[in-house]
Amino acid sequence: MPRGITKRRPATVGALLDAAMELFAEQGYGATSIPEICARAGLTKGAFYSNFASKDALFLALLDRSWQRRAERIRRVMPTSEALAEALESRSPLPVLEVDRQWTLVSTEFSLHAIRRPEVAALLVKHEARVRADLASLVAEALRRAGRVPTIPVIELARMIVAVTEGNDIQALTDGAAGAAVGADLGRQAITALLRHFSRPGGGTEPAAPSQPEHPGGLAP
Repeated sequence: MPRGITKRRPATVGALLDAAMELFAEQGYGATSIPEICARAGLTKGAFYSNFASKDALFLALLDRSWQRRAERIRRVMPTSEALAEALESRSPLPVLEVDRQWTLVSTEFSLHAIRRPEVAALLVKHEARVRADLASLVAEALRRAGRVPTIPVIELARMIVAVTEGNDIQALTDGAAGAAVGADLGRQAITALLRHFSRPGGGTEPAAPSQPEHPGGLAP
């Protein structure tokens, strides 16, 4: 591949991902075509297919990028060991990330798309396995810093946190769209309760998080 094209590739991929995210959130995954994504990005179909085999492949790249960014935000807001230990002992809720409306819309619809297409679901499960393992590592690190050890495998605890977070985000967005009061603290209260209930004070080493958890469900936070 020519050197100039190699240098341009990250910018091209980024433009396609940005355009796709906007369009998927605006009009839906199923209603968005590849030509529309290319037009929004200001690129050709050739540029699309030189980077992605299909629209599904593009979404999985979006999943990876979204998780990488979210993981960095989680690390930035992660409380100190003293603050985390105090929160788990005093039953005060932990800080959590704000609801990402755009990503929640896109990821929820793609989950439904995958459920209807087993071949897409298989690809999604494979990608999510790595995301779950990454999140489990963050959970194990947070508990270790707080002087606690999990009482169940951290990969299972991570899956519970994802399920609670996704459900809370969907409910919060639905309530907001209807003009109803949004229970902003419910999600973080639930996550704090999970961490407290499925861990205990003490030393030792947390159970290792497998790189490919069995049957992960839903999408990454």
